Parts: sequence; structure tokens; C-alpha cells
Amino acid sequence: MKIPAALLLVTFLFPSLATAADESPRVEGASVELVSAGFELADGPSWDGSFALYIPDVRAKQIKRFVPRRTEVQLFRPEIGTISASFYNHGQLYLSDNGRSRIAVLKEGTLVALAQEDLKATPPARPNDLVVDSQGGLFYTLTRQNQVIYVSPNLTRRVVVEKIETPNGIILSPDGRTLYVSSYVPKKIWAYPLTYQQQGLQDVGKARLLADMDEGPEKGADGMTVDRAGNIYCTGPADIWIWNPDGKLLDKIPVPTRPINCTFADADMRTLYITAFGGLYRVRMRISGRSPHPPSLARLQSTNPNRPPTTIPEGVTAELDQVYARYGNRTLLADLFHFPVSADAGRRPAIVVVHGGGWLNGDKTKFRALSVELARRGYLVMAIEYRLGGEAHFPAAMHDCNAAVRFLRAHAEKYDLDPERIGAVGGSAGGHLVGLMAAAPHLEELQGEGGNADFSSRLQAAIVMAGPMQMMSGQVAQRSRSQPEISNANRWIGKTIDQAPELYRLAAPFQHFNKQSPPLLFMVGEHDVPERNEPSREKLAGLGVPTGVKIYADGKHGCWNQLPWFGTMVDDMDKFFKQHLVDKKVGKKSP
Repeated sequence: MKIPAALLLVTFLFPSLATAADESPRVEGASVELVSAGFELADGPSWDGSFALYIPDVRAKQIKRFVPRRTEVQLFRPEIGTISASFYNHGQLYLSDNGRSRIAVLKEGTLVALAQEDLKATPPARPNDLVVDSQGGLFYTLTRQNQVIYVSPNLTRRVVVEKIETPNGIILSPDGRTLYVSSYVPKKIWAYPLTYQQQGLQDVGKARLLADMDEGPEKGADGMTVDRAGNIYCTGPADIWIWNPDGKLLDKIPVPTRPINCTFADADMRTLYITAFGGLYRVRMRISGRSPHPPSLARLQSTNPNRPPTTIPEGVTAELDQVYARYGNRTLLADLFHFPVSADAGRRPAIVVVHGGGWLNGDKTKFRALSVELARRGYLVMAIEYRLGGEAHFPAAMHDCNAAVRFLRAHAEKYDLDPERIGAVGGSAGGHLVGLMAAAPHLEELQGEGGNADFSSRLQAAIVMAGPMQMMSGQVAQRSRSQPEISNANRWIGKTIDQAPELYRLAAPFQHFNKQSPPLLFMVGEHDVPERNEPSREKLAGLGVPTGVKIYADGKHGCWNQLPWFGTMVDDMDKFFKQHLVDKKVGKKSP
């Protein structure tokens, strides 16, 4: 097969892309720095997804809170007891209440028990570390009993792993289908395949030895976390050890004092926070961690009334963390939302939702409210993650977006969707990616090898919310030249526009719009430079492609994810998609 010239250029400029899975996820040259020594003994930390890092201080019997924007450690809950670990998910702070031999959740300042162990057992059964899955079930370790316990969402407790020597740290893979457990004394990391059903965990498979630590005679395979690429992090006697999902050691990060546990935090989720005997430390990473799932109830409105609710309405089916593409051991995940389809309803249209974040930040949970609301209106909605610039340069993200469309077509029967009625909507950098999906399904170098290669990635309708369509000119090109050190495009593509003009041309939707491009609607806030999409609209109109713009009064960048604009913008999306997906007559099939 002939290799496209642009793809050869990508390979030449970025040879590391081919071996990214074998590289350290740490930012080159980054070292561990002390955040605060103000702990008697800091243990398992957790991030709430937006504001604060919670850190149990075991010996002080307190929970402290670090707010990165304020650069200070605060006392959050005094005299709460001996808490050995925390985990934040679904809008709640889950705690391993070691002192009272129970797992609890913090509700309105009060600890509510979810599972109780026998404090009078010999030896006492004390929960050590815990992890909460996407359904609200949880796993925790009983170190002295050599067991792992699972508690279902309806609070049914059962032993799922036995005879594992001194289980300590515990974490789930990004797709929730593998459970990792560290064995403290022998310093081994075990991987257990998980099978789920609608009501929760169905089965835990046979253990696989993922890795062995060789760090001298000291004990100490302790707390764990994962990043979005599926790499596994475990604290050892002196370092943070990092393996890829195949068990290949990627890095050992030295910590000034003995580490205990770790997690990802900060607004971009690219800081690894480490609790240790000396306090709280941190180090910057290229690959971000996993954000908590949004609350199942609209709790966000209590802290930010300008955000639309993320509640999943009754009747909407949510299939979270579904694998839609694979690149070696790297899996890409999506959240799918849909109503059941009646037998006489016919095939429904589908919409791919692509989050923003300057090509470097963000994840699929950020557009949860939009995804759920579109699903409520009858679409099958697929909110996707994609590889960010810290993990892989362009065109990796485009490979992922196009793989998502191919996934939907390949699974049309399963989801009762019409493969000839697939649209996409994205905001900011996600808008740019959607624009490129619409403009260039014919370019082989933007397709990648994510799977389902026999299916087309062509869209039938697209909505771009404040995403740049021109990369060779305008603000993107200007910043690439005048402020190269802070240009997101430079970091995403890996070169400036003058170093790699052909890559910027390849990444520019404007360059690829043609008569076969699907209908494309632009949405933008009044204060978000609405005129920047005018050249694209003029070109599309000249080509005979249906297009237009909706400008929202007083709206700024990101208004699509804020009240009061959210409802109006979803109404406009629905009207556009109904016109071009729901009510359209299906013509010639996409190739």
C-alpha cells in the first residue's frame, strides 16, 4: 500500500509516536517537589474533579484538603478517626475507616457506613485501601486477612479475592475491566480480569502477575493509581514505579521520603500527588489521570449554579467506559447514552460528542450534561476521549475521532442506529476536531488504525462550537509564531507552523472543505470572536454545502456548558440535527 506523503512527514518529524507506549509518562526533567510537610502521616489522597485534593492524616485522625488555586493545605475534617485511604467518585468522598473497621461515605459532614468488618476478629479485619467503580460498587483490601472485598451498589458484600499475600493498594484500569492489587510484603502487582453485568460485578477471573518490584529487601508495595492511558503507578519503598498495561516498567520516580500512596489532581489532571512520610509531594506528568465520574444526582449545582445538571434521567441507559478503539495496549474509551428503541421506531441517528481543552486537556466527562440531554431527545450519543497532546502528537487525536464514527457504524445493529445518519458536535478544540472530521474523511492519513477499517468515518452533519477552522492563518498561526512557548498548537502538533507547514495544512479543516462535506452549523458566543468562522461559512456556501451560524448574546468561550445558554444551544442543536439527520432522506450510502 502506498503511504501518503503527509503520513511520511508525520513519522519523520515524530518518530516517538510509534513507541509512545514504551516511554515514561513523566514530563522530561520533572522532579518531585514538596507541597507541604504539615502532616503527621499523610495517606491515600483523592481529587474531587474540580477543586480540592483530600488527604487523610492517619496519625492526626484528620482529613486535610489541598486547594491548588490557593496553594494551601486546610483542615477539612478534624477528629474524624483513623482514615487510611480515600476515593472520590460520583460526587461523594468514600473513606477507608481503618480505625472503625468499615468503609464509609461522607455525607453532609457525617460518616455513613457502607460495609462493616469484624473489629474483634483475630487479627482485626481493618480495611486498608479502596477504589470505586463506574456503577458505584467498590473494592477494598483486607491486608491481614489476605482478601479483597467487593460491595455492590445495593451494598451486598462478598469476598472476591482470597489468599493474596498482604493486599494493600488497589485500583481499576480505565475501562474498569481489570483490578490491580499490590501485595505489600512480596512487592508484587497482580491483575484480575473483571466481568460485569447490569447489577454490578459478576465475576473476578484468574490472577495474572503484572510486575515484581526488585527494590532491595524492604517491604512496601503500597498505594496505587492509573493514568488515562492505562499505565499503573505503585508506591514502593523509595520510588513511584510505573508500568504499562503489559507490565513493562516505564519509569521509577524517586521520592525524598518513603512514599505511601498517590493520585492525579489539578485542573488539567496532569499532576501526580504523592503522600509520603515527609508529607505531600507532587510531580508533573505528560499523561493525565482519570477524572471522577460526575455525580449521579445534580450535586454540582449546589457548588456551581451556572453549570447544567449531569443527572442521568430515568429511562436513559448509560454505558460508561466502553472501548471503541485500540492501539496495541492503549484502549480509547467512550460513554454511550440512549433510550430503549421500540420495535416500530426504526433506526435512530447517532451523535459523537467531542470535548474541548486546547488539544491538551479535558476528558469525556466534561460534556456529560450535553450528552445526556441529547440522548433524552432521542439520539444515541457517544461522548469520547481521545489522545491529548501530552501523550501523542497530531494526527493521533483525529485517528481517535474517526475511529469513533467507524465504531458506531460497525455496531449499528447492536445499538439500533442508522449508519447513514451519524453527526458530531464539539466545543473549542473539540470543535476543531469535529470540523476536520467533517472536512476530511477522504484523507487516509487522518484515519489511523483504531479498528473497524472496513467502515467509513464520513459524517452526515456536524456542529462546531468556537473551534478554529484555519490553522495556516489567523490566531493559531499567529500564536505559533509570536508566542511559540505557550502555543497549544505547537505543543499538540510538536512543531511550529514554520517548522511543519504541511502538518498545519493537514490539520486545517478550511483547507479540506469540499462539495461532499456535510451540513455544518457554527455556534459561538457573542464575545468569542464570531467572525473567525466567516471564511469557512463563505467557502462552504460557495461549494453548495448547507451552513450557518448561531451567535449567543453575552456568551463567552465555553458558554455551551453553562446556564443560561445551555438550554437554548441544545434546542438549536436538536433543530439542526433533526433537519439533517432525523428528517433527512437517506440517499447513497457512505463508502
